[in-house]
Amino acid sequence: RAVAMSVSHSSRLNKLVREQYMRLPQDGRVQVTYVWIDGSGEGVRCKSRTLDKEPKSIEDVPEWNFDGSSTAQAEGSNSDMFLVPVCMFRDPFCLDPNKLVLCEVLKYNRKPAETNLRHTCKKVMDLVKDSHPWFGMEQEYTLLGINGHPYGWPDNGFPGPQGPYYCGVGADKVYGRDIVESHYKACLYAGVKICGTNAEVMPSQWEFQVGPCEGIEMGDHLWMARFILHRVCEDFGVVATLDPKPMTGNWNGAGCHTNYSTEEMRREGGLKHIEAAIEKLSKRHDYHICVYDPRGGRDNSRRLTGHHETSNIFEFSAGVANRGASIRIPRQVGQDGCGYFEDRRPAANCDPYAVTEAIMRTTVLNETGVETKDYAEH
Repeated sequence: RAVAMSVSHSSRLNKLVREQYMRLPQDGRVQVTYVWIDGSGEGVRCKSRTLDKEPKSIEDVPEWNFDGSSTAQAEGSNSDMFLVPVCMFRDPFCLDPNKLVLCEVLKYNRKPAETNLRHTCKKVMDLVKDSHPWFGMEQEYTLLGINGHPYGWPDNGFPGPQGPYYCGVGADKVYGRDIVESHYKACLYAGVKICGTNAEVMPSQWEFQVGPCEGIEMGDHLWMARFILHRVCEDFGVVATLDPKPMTGNWNGAGCHTNYSTEEMRREGGLKHIEAAIEKLSKRHDYHICVYDPRGGRDNSRRLTGHHETSNIFEFSAGVANRGASIRIPRQVGQDGCGYFEDRRPAANCDPYAVTEAIMRTTVLNETGVETKDYAEH
């Protein structure tokens, strides 16, 4: 009874009936689902339209619009916002030839919406493209029942202490694997660069990894992976939260650890370039904390306590194989003398465009202090 009550009503609709309709032919026409980031900077929205033929590239997908007053992005008196297609994927829900299209949001005057952080990230990535920055982001999330309680946890109490759940196997160790595996397959089908998944330290908490992606591609692929996660969870009737500390007390929080390298870091002798980049990051800790969650560091302050495999939010630290540091150099990288490093500070609900842009501004464009430079005229 408890499990039945924790899933949404919609998930209990007869899926075999739905399947009958999904098999109907489309006569050459195509459903295109436009996906965008809303005014919260965390939520995704979508709506669909019909195109007369399958788009072969992003240029074949027309601009569209939506009511920004209903997404906390505009006033009702001037509510139309532009959807500008930027990245196209196969649709794992409606199947080929249908598409998912990630969009930038522009205001009525065609200036980027406040939560359109892709716009400046793309400018920065274009500036630093000769350094060939690669990223891999590890997205942690927690499954909740529709009642807001972690999925699979006892109704009146808590599961046993952390320990057996990380990468766990067995009905008493992990909750919701069907969702995780469905999401993985859906991302592979869509063309998202998902590269792995695992059960996390807190029960009902999971992680998937996206990458390696170069430049702007990192944000595009992580946002689409998030959209697909929310859609898969909708089908199963549960909720995926990216809250950085969904359960107070002696439970792990949720981050979005960001692995990063440039071409010179990946070459022989690259460790000195890794160490130089970490030195630059150490002098700009406050700036990075400010952009590593949507609330200027307030969300991360609940997570970065110095406990539960985190560094303290007020201190910068770095170390080889140290999961309690701000920056971790993997042991293998220390041995090889080249490779990448991991920034463990970004929160699970960070905007990947903001995170990757900040890293490039500090480590390649050599910015310092809390102010950012406007490269628009260069």
